Amino acid sequence: MPKIDRRIAKSQEAIKKALIDLMSEKSFDDITIQDISDRANVSRGTIYLHYVDKFDLLDKLIEEHINEMGEICEATSAEEYKDANLPWFEYLESHFLFFSTMLKSKGAPSFRSQFHEFLIEEFKDEVDTSQGKNDELNEDVLLQFIVTSYVGIVEWWITNGMPYPPQVMAEQVGILLERNL
Repeated sequence: MPKIDRRIAKSQEAIKKALIDLMSEKSFDDITIQDISDRANVSRGTIYLHYVDKFDLLDKLIEEHINEMGEICEATSAEEYKDANLPWFEYLESHFLFFSTMLKSKGAPSFRSQFHEFLIEEFKDEVDTSQGKNDELNEDVLLQFIVTSYVGIVEWWITNGMPYPPQVMAEQVGILLERNL
């Protein structure tokens, strides 16, 4: 893996943070490259050096978090859902500003759909309708039920300021998943 210059990494982090901060204050449509440049304390040229436009910046930011969550899934091979969920909820908590902004923002509907698609991929191997409690169910229906519920509970938790700690959420969601999968 090529070594990234620390100054470049620092600029990119400042640019991403600036976008999230601005999106928590106003609509994505109203944000300009100049706004991002001013907030990140970098030139517009620096932004264009790394990103085509603000949409590319947002897409790369979302992609980064989705990839990170994918790595968490791969690293978590726990037997019980509550144990597998804990690193997820800790990650969501540690990136609260990003997730709360993405879930509240009218300018980032693509995040919700990408998150949903990501979870479909993660849960599709978990769904078994060939026997047991789910033998009467259609696999697609069960998968949509689980994923839509998961997205909804994450959205509720984040938009309500995380009223329960990650441990409690992991246990509660784990129990619900055990009952339904």
